[in-house]
Amino acid sequence: MPLKFQFSDARDWRYIMEGLEAIIEEASFIADREALRLRALDPSRIGMVDLYIPKDSFEIFEMDEDKVRIGVNFDDLNKILKRAKSDDKVLFSVEGGRVRITFAGKAERTFSLPLIDVVGEELPIPRVSFDVTAKMLSDTLRDALKDAEMISDTVRFIAEEEVLKITARSDKGEVEAKFSEMGGSLLEYSVKQPSASSYSLKYLNDIISKAYRISEIVTVEFSSNKPLSLTFDIATGGTLRYFLAPRLEA
Repeated sequence: MPLKFQFSDARDWRYIMEGLEAIIEEASFIADREALRLRALDPSRIGMVDLYIPKDSFEIFEMDEDKVRIGVNFDDLNKILKRAKSDDKVLFSVEGGRVRITFAGKAERTFSLPLIDVVGEELPIPRVSFDVTAKMLSDTLRDALKDAEMISDTVRFIAEEEVLKITARSDKGEVEAKFSEMGGSLLEYSVKQPSASSYSLKYLNDIISKAYRISEIVTVEFSSNKPLSLTFDIATGGTLRYFLAPRLEA
């Protein structure tokens, strides 16, 4: 069998896969001797997702080849993963052009999907140096973005020396959320220089509404008029990271 790997908690795996589906419809996982990886752009090339899970994070990780590509449709995959029970483990096995997904709990249930060919080049990580790094509770960021969505389709991140602001404004009004280490809403905060940048709320809310369940903490990084990076640490090991292009304003 070219590849077999088992994750300890099927529900947690489902949350990771839903986090990928937030911006991509289909993509290829790449498995090698070190890790399972996925890096893909959304169809409009505004957002990128980067998943990295080292092999030690899996209960089983066995390969017959040095590199295996697993092309999947996330809508089909996540319909299956929604059938997982809270105490299930999930086992993936790839062979003969198909991926088999087995939930192992009180009963053993197996599903099968055909692998798909996903056209696209292997992407490098964006080379961006960030002036602002903030660690915060992911549900706190989710709430701020939900507030902003009531006002506008664009949100602005503003980093001052001791305060991070998330703002939105339109003809409907204005909203502002403030975060600081002193107030307890930021766990860590570093500003090399004051920065401000705007981003699409649709993309951000699609991401955070799925990914906040992966980790209680999110690392937010940005610079003026440069991409935004959101990183979620996976409890068993690895990271799910997003990059989002800025909305340039006059």
